[in-house]
Amino acid sequence: MKLVDLKLNNYRNCKDLSLEFGSNKILIIGKNAQGKTNILESIYFLSSLKSPRTSNNVELINFEADKTEIAANIIKSDTDIELDYMYTREKSRELRVNSVKTTPKNFKSVLRTVLFSTSDLLLLRGNPSDRRDWLDRAISQVYPAYDERLSKYDKIRVQKNNFLKEGCINDTLLDVYNEQLTITGSNIIYLRKKFLKEIEKIAKEKHLIISETEDLKIEYSCSFLTNEEEIDDIASAFETALEERKSEEIRRGQACVGPHRDDIAFFINNNEATKYASQGQQRTIVLALKLSELDIITEKTGDEPVLLLDDVLAELDDLRQNYLLKSINDKTQTIITSVDTVLFEDEFLKDVQIYKIDNGKLTE
Repeated sequence: MKLVDLKLNNYRNCKDLSLEFGSNKILIIGKNAQGKTNILESIYFLSSLKSPRTSNNVELINFEADKTEIAANIIKSDTDIELDYMYTREKSRELRVNSVKTTPKNFKSVLRTVLFSTSDLLLLRGNPSDRRDWLDRAISQVYPAYDERLSKYDKIRVQKNNFLKEGCINDTLLDVYNEQLTITGSNIIYLRKKFLKEIEKIAKEKHLIISETEDLKIEYSCSFLTNEEEIDDIASAFETALEERKSEEIRRGQACVGPHRDDIAFFINNNEATKYASQGQQRTIVLALKLSELDIITEKTGDEPVLLLDDVLAELDDLRQNYLLKSINDKTQTIITSVDTVLFEDEFLKDVQIYKIDNGKLTE
């Protein structure tokens, strides 16, 4: 999979930007707040229809404009595919694949990306929601229908919360909500646990190469599960937990149990990394995770994702910088942003296409 070109119209500070990808390695350099991150965000957006920086898509529109447009040409399995996305301040959108209107599901199935940004380095120190978001985004790249299950679960959960806040509880209706949450939520938990087990196997090896002596373990943390792996067992445990905490949920007026409350735990030599690992150790874990994400998407889909590295090299020490750059497969199209070229060896820069960006405008 290769990006051939990218065009941005009134996307944040990129009013009229055209970018051609003539190499597998592209470096975009510029000072902060000039638009480097906006370019990577727009590429990631084409693959997920979500921004890693905001949940309000109106913020993607340049403040002087009424709408934004993103367009890209992609080569996938020797086939040319054109993606077009348009969004207005009235919150209407249009999605096109090869000039034909399409659904979000079909649109997101075309381009796959792995984004590694400075905010990802704080994954272990962040909130459980940050770790759930990372996991959900990664799974969605491998299992496109997963997004629909998340949306369905969230819709039911919001309906249940609104029902609980009304105060006058109808037990029959509450049981219906809980049954629906059990079916959808158990499926989400099952896929999360399955994916984590698969990515752990790859990440352990990469982590050991960097750390030399440290063993990485990843566990899915769910308040009502022990070792349940099969979906029927997960559903049974979920159903029991909902029944046990029914009075608490009624009292608090919200759903207190389910995958929206779960977390991911990381361990180094059996010590919980969020509590005991140094900053360097935590960054090693995230680096191993991101490279493993790249591998697992390729393995599961047969498509090599586009790797997006957003100012991340400046935050890594020499050991981790070298490992990251040397781990990138020559076949992997990699787009990197940086303040300058100082962090890169001459050998690496030989085959790199370099752009400079200033106030949303590019020069090669």
